[in-house]
Amino acid sequence: MPHSRYSSEEIARRGEQLYENKIRKQVELEENMGKVISIDIETGDYEIDDDPLSAGRRLQAKHAGAALYGKRIGYNAVYSLGGSRKYRCTSPQLVFREQGIDFDKVIVELQL
Repeated sequence: MPHSRYSSEEIARRGEQLYENKIRKQVELEENMGKVISIDIETGDYEIDDDPLSAGRRLQAKHAGAALYGKRIGYNAVYSLGGSRKYRCTSPQLVFREQGIDFDKVIVELQL
Protein backbone atom coordinates (compact mmCIF):
# COMPACT_ATOMS: atom_id res chain seq x y z
CA MET A 1 0.00 0.00 0.00
CA PRO A 2 1.49 3.38 -0.99
CA HIS A 3 2.34 5.86 1.71
CA SER A 4 0.73 9.30 1.52
CA ARG A 5 3.98 11.29 1.99
CA TYR A 6 6.67 9.08 0.42
CA SER A 7 7.08 6.95 -2.66
CA SER A 8 8.12 3.32 -2.24
CA GLU A 9 11.52 4.23 -3.69
CA GLU A 10 12.03 7.03 -1.16
CA ILE A 11 11.05 4.78 1.74
CA ALA A 12 13.51 2.12 0.55
CA ARG A 13 16.30 4.66 0.01
CA ARG A 14 15.88 6.35 3.37
CA GLY A 15 15.36 3.08 5.23
CA GLU A 16 18.47 1.47 3.78
CA GLN A 17 20.49 4.64 4.46
CA LEU A 18 19.39 4.66 8.11
CA TYR A 19 20.13 0.96 8.45
CA GLU A 20 23.61 1.20 6.95
CA ASN A 21 24.69 4.43 8.65
CA LYS A 22 23.10 4.25 12.10
CA ILE A 23 21.51 0.90 12.91
CA ARG A 24 23.40 -2.03 11.35
CA LYS A 25 26.31 -2.11 13.80
CA GLN A 26 23.88 -2.23 16.72
CA VAL A 27 21.62 -4.99 15.42
CA GLU A 28 23.70 -7.39 13.30
CA LEU A 29 24.39 -9.61 16.26
CA GLU A 30 24.18 -13.39 16.34
CA GLU A 31 20.89 -13.36 18.26
CA ASN A 32 19.24 -11.10 15.64
CA MET A 33 20.38 -12.82 12.43
CA GLY A 34 17.38 -13.78 10.36
CA LYS A 35 14.94 -11.63 12.32
CA VAL A 36 13.09 -8.75 10.68
CA ILE A 37 13.73 -5.12 11.51
CA SER A 38 11.10 -2.48 10.86
CA ILE A 39 12.42 1.12 10.72
CA ASP A 40 10.48 4.37 10.94
CA ILE A 41 12.23 6.40 8.23
CA GLU A 42 11.27 9.72 9.84
CA THR A 43 12.39 9.10 13.42
CA GLY A 44 14.94 6.31 13.03
CA ASP A 45 13.10 4.25 15.66
CA TYR A 46 13.07 0.53 14.97
CA GLU A 47 11.64 -2.75 16.21
CA ILE A 48 13.01 -6.27 15.75
CA ASP A 49 10.93 -9.43 15.72
CA ASP A 50 10.72 -12.88 14.17
CA ASP A 51 7.37 -11.75 12.72
CA PRO A 52 7.51 -8.70 10.40
CA LEU A 53 3.90 -7.76 11.17
CA SER A 54 4.55 -7.63 14.92
CA ALA A 55 7.56 -5.35 14.48
CA GLY A 56 5.61 -3.03 12.19
CA ARG A 57 2.57 -2.92 14.44
CA ARG A 58 4.68 -1.94 17.45
CA LEU A 59 6.17 0.95 15.49
CA GLN A 60 2.77 2.03 14.19
CA ALA A 61 1.49 2.06 17.79
CA LYS A 62 4.29 4.49 18.70
CA HIS A 63 4.05 6.59 15.53
CA ALA A 64 0.68 6.38 13.80
CA GLY A 65 0.97 6.80 10.04
CA ALA A 66 4.72 6.25 10.05
CA ALA A 67 6.51 5.35 6.84
CA LEU A 68 8.13 1.99 7.61
CA TYR A 69 10.99 0.18 5.94
CA GLY A 70 11.59 -3.49 6.67
CA LYS A 71 14.41 -5.91 6.04
CA ARG A 72 15.70 -9.25 7.29
CA ILE A 73 18.81 -8.73 9.40
CA GLY A 74 21.89 -10.18 7.75
CA TYR A 75 20.12 -11.11 4.51
CA ASN A 76 19.66 -9.44 1.15
CA ALA A 77 15.85 -9.91 1.12
CA VAL A 78 13.02 -10.31 3.61
CA TYR A 79 11.46 -13.11 1.54
CA SER A 80 12.92 -14.82 -1.49
CA LEU A 81 13.22 -18.06 -3.35
CA GLY A 82 16.84 -19.07 -3.20
CA GLY A 83 17.83 -15.89 -1.36
CA SER A 84 21.20 -15.66 0.26
CA ARG A 85 22.66 -14.40 3.45
CA LYS A 86 24.87 -11.32 3.31
CA TYR A 87 28.05 -12.42 5.00
CA ARG A 88 28.87 -9.15 6.69
CA CYS A 89 29.64 -10.43 10.13
CA THR A 90 33.23 -10.41 11.31
CA SER A 91 33.09 -13.96 12.65
CA PRO A 92 33.69 -16.71 10.08
CA GLN A 93 32.81 -19.21 12.80
CA LEU A 94 29.27 -17.76 12.91
CA VAL A 95 28.89 -17.99 9.13
CA PHE A 96 30.08 -21.61 9.02
CA ARG A 97 27.98 -22.61 12.05
CA GLU A 98 24.83 -21.19 10.43
CA GLN A 99 25.57 -23.30 7.36
CA GLY A 100 26.09 -26.43 9.48
CA ILE A 101 29.81 -26.59 8.67
CA ASP A 102 32.46 -27.55 11.22
CA PHE A 103 34.77 -24.49 11.21
CA ASP A 104 37.69 -26.31 12.83
CA LYS A 105 37.52 -29.07 10.21
CA VAL A 106 37.59 -26.48 7.41
CA ILE A 107 40.70 -24.83 8.87
CA VAL A 108 42.47 -28.19 9.20
CA GLU A 109 41.59 -29.13 5.60
CA LEU A 110 42.82 -25.76 4.33
CA GLN A 111 46.14 -26.27 6.09
CA LEU A 112 46.72 -29.68 4.43
